[in-house]
Amino acid sequence: MSIPHSYFYATGYSAANLMLYYCCMTIIPPYLKKGDTIGIVCPAGYMPYEKASMCIEVLQQWGYKVKVGNTLGSQFHYFSGTDEERLLDLQQMLDDDKVQAVLCGRGGYGMGRIIDRLNFSKFRKKPKWVIGFSDITVFHAHVYRRFSIAGIHAPMAAAFNDLEYKNDYVQSLKKVLAGKKSKYAAASHAYNKPGKVTGPLIGGNLSIIAHLAGTSSALKTKGHILFLEDVGEYIYNTDRMFYQLKRSGVFDDVAGVVIGYFTDMKDTVVPYGSDVYDVIRDVLQKYTFPVCYQFPVSHDTENYALKIGLNYQLTIGKNKVTLAEQ
Repeated sequence: MSIPHSYFYATGYSAANLMLYYCCMTIIPPYLKKGDTIGIVCPAGYMPYEKASMCIEVLQQWGYKVKVGNTLGSQFHYFSGTDEERLLDLQQMLDDDKVQAVLCGRGGYGMGRIIDRLNFSKFRKKPKWVIGFSDITVFHAHVYRRFSIAGIHAPMAAAFNDLEYKNDYVQSLKKVLAGKKSKYAAASHAYNKPGKVTGPLIGGNLSIIAHLAGTSSALKTKGHILFLEDVGEYIYNTDRMFYQLKRSGVFDDVAGVVIGYFTDMKDTVVPYGSDVYDVIRDVLQKYTFPVCYQFPVSHDTENYALKIGLNYQLTIGKNKVTLAEQ
């Protein structure tokens, strides 16, 4: 079950009541309205400022104000700043009462270096939408596991370039921010296992989710719909990560699994001998839950905005797959 955060204040809930609800259901940050401010930060990899200029322009066209953090355009080796600089920039955006949502410019690597040093005390009292995918999976997983706060797995700043902001995937972010419920469809795949299930949606980048195993940010998947995608991995390593998830119990009580696109996959000099989707099917085929393959969530253009922690209904039929927010 999920409930808007503003409900608690309107109905006079005490701090103790709030803590109880944090433990039992998903907290939904307020949706945006025209004139609200979206902050842009780069808490992980370096991103040139000009790569985000179209995103800033389009967000303003959508009716939002934009506040640019210090890490956009900043660089420290691979990163958008030192750990301290990235930590401070993200912390300030999370705590700023004048910022209603935070869009991460890009992923890459780096969130795992700072996630345990963030102070979430103010964010828990006044949650806001944090948007991103890839390495931002660390943030989404952490705040959902620890505080039951929803997030948005969605296109980031570079996805707006080359007129791509007009496509259905970036436009899905616009609709989600405004509070519209989403319903997405995908073509059938030969490896699909049919079924209909409903549950909170969690997931993101496979490499990150495997990396979180054994940490305080690790996903608890019982009763959830889990989605996974990845990019640029060796096929053998994908196999290894799926077995890691299997052995750690991630698939034991899951309601259903959505396999997104696995793009730009690499093979070894001596071929592994299987396609990446064959590798995934080999791990998942013994389970009874429904599974769909090549759903439009990915590191590529096809990347619908998904709300982490909210209830969705996954319907896998003979000719079509739908994922609909409830």
